Amino acid sequence: MKLIQILLPLEDNEGKKFPSEFFANLNKSLVEKFGGLTAHLQSPATGLWATPDEDIAHDQIIIFEIMTEELDKAWWRNLRKELETQLRQRLIIIRVHTVENI
Repeated sequence: MKLIQILLPLEDNEGKKFPSEFFANLNKSLVEKFGGLTAHLQSPATGLWATPDEDIAHDQIIIFEIMTEELDKAWWRNLRKELETQLRQRLIIIRVHTVENI
């Protein structure tokens, strides 16, 4: 079993919030494709990183989690590229964990 996590910013690079419809539409399409998901929406996490000019940048993110038996890397890469374009981001993180149910 694979756990796939999509880390999504809540705002663009100028601090303008993305419309809630964007996240609702993404949520719906992922549920239709994978049969369900967990969306961590109520408590956004804060990401921090050092910029090239040594400032500290931050953003608020939400996480969508999907569990699936099969991992279609090409499909996930295409989704990442689409999200980067739609959200005007240099990089969207989509990470995969192998899950063993005990």
